[in-house]
Amino acid sequence: MIVRIMGEGQVKLEDTHFAELNELDDRLLAEMEGGDEEGFRRTLRALLDEVRRRGTPLPDDALEPSELILPSPDATLEEVQALLTDNGLLPG
Repeated sequence: MIVRIMGEGQVKLEDTHFAELNELDDRLLAEMEGGDEEGFRRTLRALLDEVRRRGTPLPDDALEPSELILPSPDATLEEVQALLTDNGLLPG
């Protein structure tokens, strides 16, 4: 699986890590929906750290189709909500 971290690049992850990362992603979504900025920031950091730790960075000149796109580490809850709503991923 190829994961893009916005503003950083792409990382290749083995599919075996999907379940663990999905748990963090589910928590992140719940914190977004609940408006929990502090929890969102904490979980986003944890998710990005896990992706970086478990993945292998692709070269900067590589451009593979990403199966998952994650927000940049400094993204705010409001920015991510707007991104998801603007792209039709969450109801507006």
